Order: sequence, then C-alpha cells, then structure tokens
Amino acid sequence: MRLSRLSSVTRSVGVHEAKTHLSRLLEQVAAGAEVEITNRGRVVARLVGPARRVPALGFDRGHVVVADDFDAPLAEDVQAAFEA
Repeated sequence: MRLSRLSSVTRSVGVHEAKTHLSRLLEQVAAGAEVEITNRGRVVARLVGPARRVPALGFDRGHVVVADDFDAPLAEDVQAAFEA
C-alpha cells in the first residue's frame, strides 16, 4: 500500500499481521490512518495518531502587554519606509 496522505482511513488487521507488520502499520497511522487490531474477528485495539493538544484560552494571560497607543499613527519616517 502506498503511503500517500491517508485521511482517517480505518483498516482492520489480525493480531498476527499486526505483529508481523507493525512498522508499516505505524507509518500508515503517522500518515493519518486508523488501524483496528482484531483477535478472532473481534476488535481488541485501535492504533491512532497522537492527540492534538489545543491550548486553553487565556493561557498567556499576564505574559503579553499591549501598549495603550498600539494603534496610534506611525511616525512619518516609519510610515515612509513602509510605503517605499
């Protein structure tokens, strides 16, 4: 199987195949696939990529300071440099 960008494709493999081809299965998972491992036809495990951590709102509160005049007009020489 070619490892192009797989988008959440679920594949089912038996325990023996999973043990034999673990490296290949992990490459597929890294590319976005999900792999179910079955034992006698019953799903016993699922290989998925790592969970993506979403930062909580306000995580940087107190670390960023916005100046009171942040939206004031630029000095003429600075404005001219942008327009050049």
